[in-house]
Amino acid sequence: MYKLAFLGKALDDFKKIDRAHQKIIRGKLLILAENPEALKNNIRRLAAEEDLYRLKAGSYRIIFRKEERRLLILIIHIGHRREIYLSLK
Repeated sequence: MYKLAFLGKALDDFKKIDRAHQKIIRGKLLILAENPEALKNNIRRLAAEEDLYRLKAGSYRIIFRKEERRLLILIIHIGHRREIYLSLK
């Protein structure tokens, strides 16, 4: 099982999202921490960055980095699919 860690920006992003979508995102993150292979169809590596991945959660995207050595998933950014990739630049 992986440990989840949030950057300050990601936590702020999460708090700004309405409760219904927060529940969906929280559920996806718990599944990701428990068994990342269960979500392999929703996870893609970002082309611009080698070690960054995105996870689909409804109309929101979760940008994260996975550290195998420490069994850690670092949540970097959470946002709506229209805006998330623009904010990474």
